[in-house]
Amino acid sequence: MPSLKDVRTRIDSVNSTKQITSAMKMVAASKLRKAQNAINNMRPYAAKLNEILQNLSSSLDQESIGAYGQQRDLNKVLFVVVTSNRGLCGAFNSNVIKLAQQLLANEYAELHAQGNVDFLTIGKKASDYFSKKGYQHIGNHDHLFNDLKFQEAFPVAESLMKQFAGKEYDRVVLVYNQFKNAATQIPTAEQFLPINPQKIKTEKKADTDYIYEPNKELIVENLIPNILKVQFYKSLLDSNAAEHGARMLAMSQATDNATELIRDLKLAYNKARQASITGEILEIVGGAEALKSS
Repeated sequence: MPSLKDVRTRIDSVNSTKQITSAMKMVAASKLRKAQNAINNMRPYAAKLNEILQNLSSSLDQESIGAYGQQRDLNKVLFVVVTSNRGLCGAFNSNVIKLAQQLLANEYAELHAQGNVDFLTIGKKASDYFSKKGYQHIGNHDHLFNDLKFQEAFPVAESLMKQFAGKEYDRVVLVYNQFKNAATQIPTAEQFLPINPQKIKTEKKADTDYIYEPNKELIVENLIPNILKVQFYKSLLDSNAAEHGARMLAMSQATDNATELIRDLKLAYNKARQASITGEILEIVGGAEALKSS
């Protein structure tokens, strides 16, 4: 049985941990508000761009949509895996990595066996994992989450588009956590390139008439790259908000667990202290009885 001193030391240690997790929870909550506002403000803009694209592309064939709509035989695929730079956010990072591995095993197993699946990572947790586990890790952009801005994400999206248009890759897949609310993050895998015109055509189109100047094809040619960049940036905003939500929840649970553990330790401490006092009383009474009988 641990001594009273050991129990007191452990109580102090857990109290210190509780203070840290409580502070981290408040910091995460503060960052979450800013990140949540950013993704909530971006979603209507991204949705409107997609709505316009649906109307524009409904009358265009695959060739007219341009280089980013080319459906090619799969010879080489690029996975862009988005995690956080830091841990202490529950299963946030592991869920994304598991989803990427499931896709690799189920849909791209043959290409992976041939060495034709590359990994580009955003976030140190994914970078560390895929670089150390023997995957074809071609690089990272971990710096994006140091100060997440569209100006910083723009060159990365543009590089992915150039690689696809240059036929370095036949498909680019984004794997990230989609933000639903502070308690829910949805591991998501979506095809970034090529865009799928058939999907666009079958979706419900807005009842809107446009006047196209100078022509519809030229507008699409300039609009699609911008939509792709917005889509990429939105994925990063989703992941960023989801990370802070996951960390806030994890730190909240850790603080609750510390509170419960402190309660149990104090109960154990009081029981041990009571037992010690009872033992001392019994020794005194026993000594007194021994003196009476002598």
